[in-house]
Amino acid sequence: MQLQQQFTEITTLIASAKAKAYQAVNKELVTLYWQVGQYLSNKVKANDWGKSIVEDLANFIKTSEPNIKGFSAQNLWRMKQFYETYAQNEILATLSRELSWSHNRLILPLENAQEQEFYYRMTIKEKWSVRELERQLNSSYYERVMLADAKLSTLSRELPQDITSTFKDTYVLELLHISEDHQEKDVQKAIAQSITKFLLEFGRDFAFMGEEYTLQVGNQDFAIDLLFYNRALNCMVAVELKTEKFKPEHLGQLNFYLEALDRDIKKEYENPSIGILLCKGKDDTVVEYALNRSLSPTLVADYKTKLPNKAVLQQKWVEVLESLEKED
Repeated sequence: MQLQQQFTEITTLIASAKAKAYQAVNKELVTLYWQVGQYLSNKVKANDWGKSIVEDLANFIKTSEPNIKGFSAQNLWRMKQFYETYAQNEILATLSRELSWSHNRLILPLENAQEQEFYYRMTIKEKWSVRELERQLNSSYYERVMLADAKLSTLSRELPQDITSTFKDTYVLELLHISEDHQEKDVQKAIAQSITKFLLEFGRDFAFMGEEYTLQVGNQDFAIDLLFYNRALNCMVAVELKTEKFKPEHLGQLNFYLEALDRDIKKEYENPSIGILLCKGKDDTVVEYALNRSLSPTLVADYKTKLPNKAVLQQKWVEVLESLEKED
């Protein structure tokens, strides 16, 4: 073994140990904030402490322990909120220990426990940094995934694997800096050249297999715009791009590609391929009609080159929830 390779193994061990040490310290820190929040909550509930006493506590900590940061009056109240929000929810209380305090501060203000749990689990699974989590919150990641899950509910029952929380109703590609007057090739090239950024939006279980992926059927060659492999789903995922609003005839080409993939490329142990038709816009009713008799596992999604209007997506999800409640 070369000396440089031996040195590299040592530095890898050091980096791994540092990461584990950071995780351990972080877990202890979040546990400490939980305990402080619990103490404050009990004191306030017993009418022993009020706002002025908490401010006095913050000043006392600052004076007696000048090297300790993060215990301002505002942060102390946030620790109290942290404890009270999750005290009756064992799942969230446990998940919160897996992330940093900075992650927790972003997730804590969310309105419902289901959304909070979603972001905790996705952040842990995808290993989002604080900045990446903030981007997902701003892009309405939760609403986009929930809308896709609702529309794919019938399809999910037919597939051998669980596709929950894997796809989105709308994909946001603002990180790729695509111009408004783009062509299909522009989107394709931007994704291929910035695959790391795209996988933040698409999901880190996806592995990129290539652009213009060639399929030979009979004596003719065909090309899939983008082909991925999803490790969790154990299947290929073909992506076709359309810089126009969805049309029913778009499905024919994608269904043909999925058939060719499954006949000629898919391994015996792999699941059937899934298709994503990524359009610049779509009418949900037209999509529903077009997919009603489609035999292929296909998702029709739209994409945006800028962050979407969060309020619009939230309202769209509320409407879906209300329609589901009526069905029950």
